[in-house]
Amino acid sequence: MNQTSSHPAHLRIADFTYELPEEKIAKYPLPERDSSKLLVYQKGTLQEDQFKNIVKYIPEGSLLVFNSSKVIKARLHFVSSGKKTIEVFCLEPWGDLDPAEALKGQTPQQWKCLVGNLKAWKEGELSLSKNGLELKARIIEKYPGHVLIEFTWSPADKTFSEVLNVFGEVPIPPYLDRNSEAGDDATYQTLYANREGSVAAPTAGLHFTEEVTKALKQKKVAMHYLHLHVGAGTFKPVKSETLQGHDMHSEWLEADKTLLETLANSEEKNRFAVGTTSLRTLESLYWMGVKVRVNPLIELEELEMKQWEVYALTDKACSLKESLSALMDWMEKRNMDRILCKTGILIAPPYQIKVVQGLITNFHQPQSTLLLLVAAAMGEDWKKAYTYALSNNFRFLSYGDAMLIRMTS
Repeated sequence: MNQTSSHPAHLRIADFTYELPEEKIAKYPLPERDSSKLLVYQKGTLQEDQFKNIVKYIPEGSLLVFNSSKVIKARLHFVSSGKKTIEVFCLEPWGDLDPAEALKGQTPQQWKCLVGNLKAWKEGELSLSKNGLELKARIIEKYPGHVLIEFTWSPADKTFSEVLNVFGEVPIPPYLDRNSEAGDDATYQTLYANREGSVAAPTAGLHFTEEVTKALKQKKVAMHYLHLHVGAGTFKPVKSETLQGHDMHSEWLEADKTLLETLANSEEKNRFAVGTTSLRTLESLYWMGVKVRVNPLIELEELEMKQWEVYALTDKACSLKESLSALMDWMEKRNMDRILCKTGILIAPPYQIKVVQGLITNFHQPQSTLLLLVAAAMGEDWKKAYTYALSNNFRFLSYGDAMLIRMTS
């Protein structure tokens, strides 16, 4: 797709919509993860297959990058003195704190939360008790869009992660329009998830099984991992007429030096991002390297990618190797073996993807930032792909089917 002079802030969100019938939304996963359908897009053509056969479309010696962040049991249900159920959805820790580290913390903890039936919260504290553990919650402050809640528990030697595992539920997406069930604990989690911090699953990875992974390894496909702790903002549709009025959510990313070295030296390889969260992380890392090249004395906090920042940096773009080499040199001088930083990058047309030649993803909601990212990868052909999927019984959204987008031949 050719770069144009237009800025994505001026895009009309009405141009990124389609009719999604309720019956096309997959409310539950298939019994076998890799039995989902796979739509393969390459050079304007579409081909249908099953996900278990994805290895056929990944060239030998390719590089796949996965997001191995783990979904936490972020949804709590309290009961008020008036016998009203109050749902508390933990979004992220208060302050500039990585969710993975906060979850290791002990009492007390302050988190930004969404609260359902907030008007029924009359008393100062709500509490839950189970198996000798008691959890208490009290409101610190109400803000537009979230409530700041302090959690305390006893015995106090438990971590917040352990507390959530006792009292919480997996926060399946609201568009599934059902309550969490016991099976979601396993199915709404990738098999390789290993670092807690997300409140939504990186759903493209849900299709991968041990069999698929084994087949990829036999084809000498390298698999590397990073973390983007997915926030609830991933479900937030764009409500404004243009993107200018949309506030993109920020999320914590984490990538180690080994991954950066591998990417910097992968010029001859085909690189694929597994999921939009992996792609957003990889593109963020590229632009962080660009920022370091522009200002070698930049501080870690200044590396955070703001919503529109990449579009102001376009004239500073360089090769992937140059960018990541600069970032690694910067890390070396600071004795850092990993990057831990926030990103609020918004990828939308006419953005040109820098790091990968392919994307594995699901089918996303109309008027969502995820669909905008897909449009950046496919151009106007996203409409052709989605029309095909709707007409050929593909299942949509988190528990739905997959698409492999090849951006180059």
